[in-house]
Amino acid sequence: MPDKRTYTISDLAKEFGITTRTIRFYEEKGLVTPRREGQKRLFTPADRVRIKLILRGKRIGMTLQECVDFIDMYDPEHNNEEQLHSLINDVKQRRERLLQQKKDIDDMLAGLEEVQGLCEASLARNYESLPNEQD
Repeated sequence: MPDKRTYTISDLAKEFGITTRTIRFYEEKGLVTPRREGQKRLFTPADRVRIKLILRGKRIGMTLQECVDFIDMYDPEHNNEEQLHSLINDVKQRRERLLQQKKDIDDMLAGLEEVQGLCEASLARNYESLPNEQD
């Protein structure tokens, strides 16, 4: 039996912690297609899931288009093997890039710490070499 529940734009914005403007943007792009009752937008459970998947994809660094491409590959009539393999490969590549970026950041932080230490040591030596005013 199909799910007859509907959600307002405010319901979804509150649930996902996003603005109604974001949801309207997704609607403008054709990513969700709410039913209209006058000015009121009524979203289906499928729209809700689609928004949830888009937000999940964006959270892991996917572009909006990448999110949509993966969602659109979904085929409930089959086992989604192609979609899953594609997503696994994408996730692996993203992880590798992020791990490299993390290493680069760690290296930069270590370099900054070294420079800061050298500067502080130089200042300390300069301070120690100043004539003592009490002499």
